[in-house]
Amino acid sequence: MARTVQIFDTTLRDGEQAPGCSMNLQEKVEVARQLEKLGVDVMEAGFPAASPGDLAAVQAVAGVVKNSVVAGLCRALEKDIDAGWEALSKAAQPRIHTFIATSPIHMEYKLKMTPEQVLERAVAAVKYAKKYCSDVEFSAEDASRSNPDFLCKVFSAVIDAGATVVNIPDTVGYAIPAEFGNLVAYIKAHTPNIDMARISVHCHNDLGLAVANTLAAALAGADQLECTINGLGERAGNAALEEIVMGMRTRKDFLDIESRIDTTQIYATSRLVSQVTGVRVQPNKAVVGENAFAHEAGIHQHGILANRSTYEIMTPESIGIPRNRMVLGKHSGRHAFEERLKDLGFSLDSKAVDEFFAQFKVLADKKKVVSDRDIEAMIVGSAAAVPETYKLDRWVVNSGSSLSATSTIRLLHKDGTYREEVAVGDGPIDAAFKAIDRIIGKQPDLETFELGAVTGGEDAQGEATVKISWDGRRWNGRGLSTDIIEAAIKAYVAAINAMEWELSAASGQRGPAQEEPIGV
Repeated sequence: MARTVQIFDTTLRDGEQAPGCSMNLQEKVEVARQLEKLGVDVMEAGFPAASPGDLAAVQAVAGVVKNSVVAGLCRALEKDIDAGWEALSKAAQPRIHTFIATSPIHMEYKLKMTPEQVLERAVAAVKYAKKYCSDVEFSAEDASRSNPDFLCKVFSAVIDAGATVVNIPDTVGYAIPAEFGNLVAYIKAHTPNIDMARISVHCHNDLGLAVANTLAAALAGADQLECTINGLGERAGNAALEEIVMGMRTRKDFLDIESRIDTTQIYATSRLVSQVTGVRVQPNKAVVGENAFAHEAGIHQHGILANRSTYEIMTPESIGIPRNRMVLGKHSGRHAFEERLKDLGFSLDSKAVDEFFAQFKVLADKKKVVSDRDIEAMIVGSAAAVPETYKLDRWVVNSGSSLSATSTIRLLHKDGTYREEVAVGDGPIDAAFKAIDRIIGKQPDLETFELGAVTGGEDAQGEATVKISWDGRRWNGRGLSTDIIEAAIKAYVAAINAMEWELSAASGQRGPAQEEPIGV
């Protein structure tokens, strides 16, 4: 009988720490709800001590998630653990996750502590966390570059102190699969009380081996696998949940390991995370990339037509991409639209279906065929929209090769007043953004601007994503329209609304100075 391992998702913490991947509170809650629907055993909701905003986000996630353990990351410091419990105290299943580095290079140069001091701090942190919470995870940061015997000594001590999970992170993505598997097996064999705790691994992808290292660790006895959706994370990212889970499912014959993940929710979860972070999935990304089930070479197409298993080792349906669906257009009814939403993994109440059906009808009047990608783009991320300080009322641009670009923008403020400005810019989009800046009285930095088509064809919707920053904080915005300039304006206004909402909430500066880097 296959062994079942737990899936620990850290998209909301490690994934969100990746540059440009920040999420607002509503977005974190929406992703958390989808992760619960996906079936993750544990979700790490954030780093509560990092900022008041992070603490509030972890509290919000802890308040809505019932079927998954909710964890908060804390350094091995009492003040961090206090903040962690403040954020997690209302969770149905809380877990405090504390960590300290154990590698010689980290202990000497970062912590400036002796191994004995690190051991003492680790035990003290677990004991302190245990006063609040019965479920405590301890991570030995940079474990893959640590002395194996010292790791066994630390793990044995923290288990005696009450740790229920001990985590072996490959923090800098240094390990090779056979080596990492051997390390897990060594720790399992030489830690006397290891049977009193769950063994976890957390692998980074600096050498492109995060998933391979994770699976090697699972074969060696690890029974909790830490990962993120789409492999998001610091530097080159983390082990990708979808690759780990589908690897175990597809090669169950060899691995004999399984998880409780509902794989039909993988694609919807991937799309949601991509939308709310503004980070597109590369086309050739394993499992969830646009080309993952595309077959262009003639010999491949011939094989697929004869028998799909010739070139497909998993099916689109297995990750939530249904095949052979009816075409939707302007004559399609509400029932067909609602059935398509269910096929795509969306569970919406009747009111939400009515709202999106109305949007679908407007879009269908502009396009002959509304694709699944169009529907996904319409719905994904909508529940995480912040309250609208400004709403686009109308816009006009004038541009050409022989005249300066100008834009007139009118926005409706939440107080009911209309505000209009005109600006000149280096192109119509630049002019439009400058007009909006004049309306709001601020000039946030535009860090990134991306524009793409949701589908192919002349009538495709344009999808724009922007990232802006102001006073050291960042916000994402997204806009959709069959007119690319309108999509860009909507995206910028969405980012402005996110900024105005968070600033008005006075959630505090993101990411204060840290005594140690955040993460394992």
